[in-house]
Amino acid sequence: MARRLGTFALFFSVAVMVMVLAACGGRAPMEPVVVEKEVIKEVERPVIVEKEVVKEVEKPVVVDREVVEKMAEQMADEMVADRYTGPMEQLGEDGAQGSTAPRGTPAQQAQPSTNQVIKEVVVEKQVVVPQNQGQGFNAVGGSAAVNAKPYDSTFFKHQGVNPFIDTDDDHLSTFAIDVDTASYTVARRFIQDGNLPDPDSVRVEEFVNFFDHGYPRPNERSFAVHLEGSPSRFGGENHWLMRVGIQGKSVASHQRKDATLIFTIDVSGSMGREDRLGLVQRSLSLLVEELRPTDKVGIVVYGSRGSVLLEPTSGHDKANIMRAIYELRAGGSTFVEEGLRLAYNMAQDELHPDRTTRVILLSDGVANVGETGADAILERIQKSVDKGVTLTTVGVGMGNFNDVLMERLANDGDGAYYYVDTLSEARRIFVDDLTSTLQVIAKDAKVQVDFNPDVVSRYRLLGYENRRVADEDFRDDTVDAGEIGANHSVTALYESKLHDGAWGRVGTVRVRYQNPDTGTDTTEVVEVSREIRRDQLASRFRDASPSFQLAAVVAEYAEILRESYWAHDGSLDDVVNEARRVRQLLPGQLNVAEFTELTARTQLISAQGGRR
Repeated sequence: MARRLGTFALFFSVAVMVMVLAACGGRAPMEPVVVEKEVIKEVERPVIVEKEVVKEVEKPVVVDREVVEKMAEQMADEMVADRYTGPMEQLGEDGAQGSTAPRGTPAQQAQPSTNQVIKEVVVEKQVVVPQNQGQGFNAVGGSAAVNAKPYDSTFFKHQGVNPFIDTDDDHLSTFAIDVDTASYTVARRFIQDGNLPDPDSVRVEEFVNFFDHGYPRPNERSFAVHLEGSPSRFGGENHWLMRVGIQGKSVASHQRKDATLIFTIDVSGSMGREDRLGLVQRSLSLLVEELRPTDKVGIVVYGSRGSVLLEPTSGHDKANIMRAIYELRAGGSTFVEEGLRLAYNMAQDELHPDRTTRVILLSDGVANVGETGADAILERIQKSVDKGVTLTTVGVGMGNFNDVLMERLANDGDGAYYYVDTLSEARRIFVDDLTSTLQVIAKDAKVQVDFNPDVVSRYRLLGYENRRVADEDFRDDTVDAGEIGANHSVTALYESKLHDGAWGRVGTVRVRYQNPDTGTDTTEVVEVSREIRRDQLASRFRDASPSFQLAAVVAEYAEILRESYWAHDGSLDDVVNEARRVRQLLPGQLNVAEFTELTARTQLISAQGGRR
């Protein structure tokens, strides 16, 4: 094996050199060098697309240190992971590690310094710092996106905008809990690339739920309900904003159930773009580091066909798990259906009432072989879903990206949908919030708000358009709703108009859910409620809690981005100013600081006529 790999490497290197020299008119390509102030000048080299070397030479790119350091931070984990196995040439014929391979686990290795990463990863490995998509190849073979869009072949679905409803017509508002955050990080990706988000990609609730609102945790039950209100900063005259905050109970990392995780990894050709597969590999390496010996990991991959790469393996054997992850290469079509069927079959064999069994799908979501729609794919795996296998979907990349499929699979697969645009986001999901990601504390959770028509004239729920539940189905426990993990919180905002001079009960909030730790024949259903009265509302917006004010600003930002009718008089200037003010009320919260910077960048892009 080692001899064959060495021969192939030599042949490949010679072939690449011949093409580069031909493209350069006989000039030898520039060697990578570190110049003053550590500015990196990248080597000219061919581009590799789906196992084929494209005879095109990149122009030299100069990258400043700030960009390189950001990239270096994201790639440091890959360097550590590489030390599990060493170079592929060091594996023996039977796959065993050779005598020259580095030993030890990442926990035993020193974390490389930024300068070391810059030298080893950027210079010596000649890794290309991601540039605008226009420098790559789009889904139809050209080098620019179709119709002057920021990205080619992106699929989002507009879910509509909730209207105001007169309480005389319907005083009940019912929806399923949703803990997805993908919409916010998708928008962040657009904005960081210098584009305005596609309005269809914006889901208000996912923007609001991205942030930690600091709700007190429950003492006994699975949930605590927190209500707050004030005059609406962005609504019309005599409009009020009410926040429904639901906080899940805490479960310490050492108290969570053992987990069987089936990584289901898209290795189709599109995953070779923008180093998507590389980001998936580095993200999963973070998760693997958090596993306990009693956890298990299985790996299914799919391109033109699906296949089992690794049978469920103990978390103690991190080396084998990491080796399998880092052996992956992109190429072929996208047979999502077969990949998920294999993953769910594996997961179903591992089901145990005392364990969490979860499929984690990592993909850009564009299925093009077999069944390609969410309904048909879900039909194939529904029996496993009904038996308790849950699904987390993780989207990567932009351009040839299907948000619609990824969100739908997660919603109906009893899980959550995330979008990973950076390794820091992967760390948030798979390290900081791992227990929340893995352990479900409530199934089929629904919220119903009963507004008092004597006090409230009309109301509007901001977001949750695709999570609506019929009022009469609130207590129908056969109706599928939302799952929520330990430590998770959910926030919903209502804009309402109150009757002049009216006092008393504004509304009652009820939360109903099933305890996942009870058997299927004796499922425990829990319902909690809390009411809010007119005299409990703050008299001024700025008198409300800082987290309430943050939620209002984030929601208005999302409403403007999705071009909501109810925000047609909204102003990004107002949002930026309010975001900066609220940031001062929440010092030390990095997500709030980043949000403030995103609003300012959005304002600039909009003023310059940014693309959607």
